[in-house]
Amino acid sequence: MDNLKNNVLPLAGRILICFIFVMSGFNKLGGAEGTIGYIASKGVPLPSIAYALAVIVELGGGLLILAGFMTQWAALALAVFCLFTGFVFHGFGDMNNSIHTMKNIGLAGGFLFVAAHGAGMWSLDALLARRRTGLAHA
Repeated sequence: MDNLKNNVLPLAGRILICFIFVMSGFNKLGGAEGTIGYIASKGVPLPSIAYALAVIVELGGGLLILAGFMTQWAALALAVFCLFTGFVFHGFGDMNNSIHTMKNIGLAGGFLFVAAHGAGMWSLDALLARRRTGLAHA
């Protein structure tokens, strides 16, 4: 049970929670104009910069969590991103947007859990920690 709890479940959780962000960030690379226009339509200042930040947070943060590298910082960034985008871009104006906002709130909760508990043993964070510990004992 410890192998499942410490290794398999954290890895599976990281894969599942970051999949939507890696795909979304990657897809944004091919549709910059449309995404920038949508960001501008919501009144977000400096939409081109907001677009670049969205790609960095979604794609970069998603890949960091997938690899389990700098996981806690990436998870915190994605939690904030989820809350911001949920309320700014979706809100509670209709059922569809309400569902998207609630999804984002739930994802933010998942990312806060990852930030609190780390990436698990099958991660670059854990590998680097083991190497640091090994070097300290040498």
